[in-house]
Amino acid sequence: MAEPTRGLLDTSVVIDHGILDPASLPDESAISAVTLAELAAGTHAATDEQERARRQDRLQWAAATWDPLPFDTECARKYGLIFAAIRASGRSSRPRFADLLIASMAAANGLPLYTRSLSDFVAMEKLVKIVEI
Repeated sequence: MAEPTRGLLDTSVVIDHGILDPASLPDESAISAVTLAELAAGTHAATDEQERARRQDRLQWAAATWDPLPFDTECARKYGLIFAAIRASGRSSRPRFADLLIASMAAANGLPLYTRSLSDFVAMEKLVKIVEI
């Protein structure tokens, strides 16, 4: 029997979780505290009442489904390496701040990162395994 797959879900995967093929997801998944922060910000950013309610529902579902991984000292170390890799590639790190934090959390916890936005994670593939869904 194969080992169960494990992985950290990017915010894009959490947002689209209900429409994704379950076979494309890891058997055991985690999310980061940064993902909860992005979901909370997204709720406040919505200008349409129905969209705000939908986003609030997604935030509450995610918070009830997972105990998010915290950003700790090892994540901070990995963030520095990922930041350096992004800069060395000539890409700007500023618009990808949350993505870099999430990737550093995957790297620090030895988990592949599952994402719907592969282009957000270009130049860090040597530091964290990226799985596109």
